[in-house]
Amino acid sequence: MSWIKTIPPEQAEGELLELYNAIGAARGGIAEVHRVQSLNPRALRAHLELYKSVVFARSTLSRVARERIAVVVSEVNRCAYCVAHHGEALRQLRDDAAVVEGLGKGEIPKHLPVADHALLRWAQRAAREPKDCGEAKVSELRALGYDDRAILDAALTVAYFSFVNRLVLLLGVEVETDYHATCGDERDRGP
Repeated sequence: MSWIKTIPPEQAEGELLELYNAIGAARGGIAEVHRVQSLNPRALRAHLELYKSVVFARSTLSRVARERIAVVVSEVNRCAYCVAHHGEALRQLRDDAAVVEGLGKGEIPKHLPVADHALLRWAQRAAREPKDCGEAKVSELRALGYDDRAILDAALTVAYFSFVNRLVLLLGVEVETDYHATCGDERDRGP
């Protein structure tokens, strides 16, 4: 449900039907974040391409790290929808249950390796106060072993989820009662 009209899958035509079919085949269903964009299929297509490029592309930043950043940023922005969906992705990727639970509550577990902990703290700060994440913070990440591609992909993940969180919050998108059915099997979705 959302606060604007959406086109359900059974009424979709043309480009939207094509997108819904592709999403349903890959994810097991059409999530509300996709339906809320149904009045603008071109934007939905671009959004999906950006999502795949940011979250699933091969990178020196692990897929788990990107999903953790998704949850951290979404929690900072108080976007329960994205916390739920990307917490589920972490569970499917077999991330530590205590880590997933903590991140969903805004807590970065202290038992994480120093580099992982620092990256997630940086993502929290970047979501809250991006102006406070200057060159010195990038140098700190580099000193902890993150190369420039990993840092770029971390920044893209923070920015992407900041965008999606706002879309969800501005349009009243609610977590589906059966949201697990639209999450697909994250272990089979790429690197």
